[in-house]
Amino acid sequence: MSILKKIVSVFGSKKDESKSKETSKKNRRSSFKKEKQQHSSVVEEWSPGKGAKKKKTTRKPAVKKSTKQKRASKPAHKKPSNYDERLAQFRPEEEDRKQAYIKRHAERKETPSASPKKRTSAPKKPAASPKKKKAPPAPRPPKKKRPPVDDSPWELSEFAIEPQEGKIRFHDLGLHKKLMRSIQALGWEYATPIQGEILPNTLKGKDMAGRAQTGTGKTAAFLISIINHCLNKPLQKHSPRSPRALIIAPTRELAMQIGEDSEGLNRFTGLQTVVLYGGMDYNKQERDLDDKIDIVVATPGRLLDFASKGIVNLRFVEIMVIDEADRMLDMGFIPDVRRIIYKTPSKENRQTVLFSATLSDEVMRLAAAWMVNPERIDIEPEQVAVDTVDQKVFIVTDNEKFPLLYNIIKNDSPDRIIIFANRRDQTERLANELDRYSIECEMLSGAVTQKKRMRILDDFKAGKVKVLVATDVAGRGIHVDGVSHVVNFNIPENPDDYVHRIGRTGRAGATGKSITFACEMESFELPKIEELLGMELKCTMPPENLLQELPPAPPRKKNARHRTSGSGDRRPPRKGPPRRSNSNNRSR
Repeated sequence: MSILKKIVSVFGSKKDESKSKETSKKNRRSSFKKEKQQHSSVVEEWSPGKGAKKKKTTRKPAVKKSTKQKRASKPAHKKPSNYDERLAQFRPEEEDRKQAYIKRHAERKETPSASPKKRTSAPKKPAASPKKKKAPPAPRPPKKKRPPVDDSPWELSEFAIEPQEGKIRFHDLGLHKKLMRSIQALGWEYATPIQGEILPNTLKGKDMAGRAQTGTGKTAAFLISIINHCLNKPLQKHSPRSPRALIIAPTRELAMQIGEDSEGLNRFTGLQTVVLYGGMDYNKQERDLDDKIDIVVATPGRLLDFASKGIVNLRFVEIMVIDEADRMLDMGFIPDVRRIIYKTPSKENRQTVLFSATLSDEVMRLAAAWMVNPERIDIEPEQVAVDTVDQKVFIVTDNEKFPLLYNIIKNDSPDRIIIFANRRDQTERLANELDRYSIECEMLSGAVTQKKRMRILDDFKAGKVKVLVATDVAGRGIHVDGVSHVVNFNIPENPDDYVHRIGRTGRAGATGKSITFACEMESFELPKIEELLGMELKCTMPPENLLQELPPAPPRKKNARHRTSGSGDRRPPRKGPPRRSNSNNRSR
């Protein structure tokens, strides 16, 4: 029995545990329902024939009040209306505030019209104005009107020149009547030797390669051929920005000189010439191309820029002239010239004329690539150097060059003097030294802008500037009469440059002096120059009066004035305190 009781007691306890679990679950459910009923109110609705419905209404979520609403809900602080009540509210420790209140109250009584300042709100920002429309671009400045062409009657009989043996008249070349009138106005009577040999062939449309020095009349030769071709074969329809003739020059000075000669020959023809070169107003030159143009004279860089942008159309070029091809080779312009020629018609559909001081193998290879069966003309000048130039060579050391130059300027008092140096840094140092000794001068080099260059040349021609320091590149194209002295401060490495230098003096029948300083470093260049001149240059010692010591001069300034954008091989002085030497760094 005892075993049975134990078994019953065990199973009975398990049943009791399960019952207790069920009752606890029921209690939880009932409590949960009660909580729900507390949160929601039951509303009974009656309808006929139906029982009551339960409608639950839930609580609305609490709305957060703003700071303004909170302030409005708070009871307003009642300010005391009586003066005595306000004084009674001050505590004993607030005596200073009380006295200040009494003082303010007394002031208000004295000035009853004054009212307490009201707190004003911050001024409102003005409303954003509507965006203004962009103003239209400013109109282009009006172009300068070209002078009208003189169409007054003129007969060729008015230009009577008697024939001479060994000379060619312009009448014998069959030129256009208007061109002959321009030649008469320039005072030309007979053609130069190179003009007499070139013009008969170029007027027939043949390609030519000529060797000619400066001053032989080659510029007039190809200009006469171009102008005569344009007059005899006028176009029925001429589109703007499409020149009929193209002349390429290596330097802007030469391009400007060709442009001036073209204007003189076109005085009575009505043909338009435009000169394009770097360093001047780009937009102005672009405006000059808007009209119908016949002749374009340009340097390679600026012309290639205009042609690449489509501003100039070279597809209708009938005659192309390449002047000083050897100079273009030396200056590295041949790749640009090739790109320009590719934009022109083929060599079979245009006439090409090339001039060079030397017809070397390289130049003739270019001529064969750009021409069709060119005829070669080689004309030696009668004299390389002019007899009106007195050439002297002084043997000096490098340190004696500047004192010798200073004494020449002071003793001879030249009307105009040009001093040539080989490099830009040498011209800068020389110009600074002349300024230091109170000799006013100007400098021309490749770094000088075109506007400044033109201003300097105008002042030199007018006599405002008497001393000019220049390099060979910048000195090309200087055509100024009245230059009495030319000084070669450095002997040029190219003998042709020497001929060009001394050719700046002794012009138009006047006499001039050429003085060359031969020092121990440069005198070995003289034999090449003597071979080109075909004469011996006597080297002498300068007279004693030209070797006098220099007068005292002010000390050199640390911040030396630089005349151009570049400073040559001279660095500007370092700003700031001097550097401290570090022995540790040196040992490393």
